[in-house]
Amino acid sequence: MEIMQVMGPLVCTRRVDGLRDISLRVLRDRYGKPNVAVDPVGCRPGNWVYTSSGSAARYAAGDFRIHTDLTVAGIIDFWEADSS
Repeated sequence: MEIMQVMGPLVCTRRVDGLRDISLRVLRDRYGKPNVAVDPVGCRPGNWVYTSSGSAARYAAGDFRIHTDLTVAGIIDFWEADSS
């Protein structure tokens, strides 16, 4: 698991069947690199979230048929980011 910040939604009108109709989000990792994740929890821009990656991401998505390797597993309600 990794903590990331939500940058915003990613809208794709055409996608493979394996992504079904799940929402996509652009997340920023601790290095500032953008990542795309499926979002079964409904996060918003600016939220801090924790993610599940690899094969566990498919389970975290709530539907093993969804083809993903990064899923928002939860929204962090309180967390003080380390300033280092």
